[in-house]
Amino acid sequence: MPKTIDLNCDMGEGYDTDALIMPFISSVNIACGYHAGDEATIQHTIALALKHNVAIGAHPSYPDKENFGRKEMEMNTNEVFNMVSTQIQLVKSIAEKMGTKMHHVKPHGALYNSAAVKPELASAIVTAIKSIDENLILYGLPYSELEKAALKDGVKFAAEVFSDRTYTDEGRLTPRTDPSAMIIDANDSIHQVLQMIKDGTVLSTHKKSSK
Repeated sequence: MPKTIDLNCDMGEGYDTDALIMPFISSVNIACGYHAGDEATIQHTIALALKHNVAIGAHPSYPDKENFGRKEMEMNTNEVFNMVSTQIQLVKSIAEKMGTKMHHVKPHGALYNSAAVKPELASAIVTAIKSIDENLILYGLPYSELEKAALKDGVKFAAEVFSDRTYTDEGRLTPRTDPSAMIIDANDSIHQVLQMIKDGTVLSTHKKSSK
């Protein structure tokens, strides 16, 4: 049986390329207003997704528009729960008003990376998702604390990989502060994706093949 791939993309973040990209993807993560976007951009992005039969997801973030959600913030578990719940509920309510449903949740930026290694943060995110809709799928890094928390609480988890980001030996995304964090060359990106699909491995920044 042939493999199928969910091509996923972050959108609703203020770029004018969303309409051009949407026909080529299968799921979209929509900014919820905390790092980018607002209700109008959420509505517009959902409309584009519906036009191209793309699965709709929320892309919650730390409240950090100044740094585009890429700066880690110190918050307790209750604050994280409320922050994530508010953002998911916003996208969910707009989607339902437009006659459709949310499919998944993918944390953004620093929230995504922090939840990969911090059990308490991961648990707060999973609890927020489950409190709103236990059928939502959580997108995150494989073998991360986010995956562990999802499996523990019975939330569906989709382990995702990146075509344009490099990985550390531990299987984490290379921090953006590192010059080697991004893959710029399209051929290198294609090679990484094919290796991930065919072999289930990725070459780390230290050239060690990580599963």
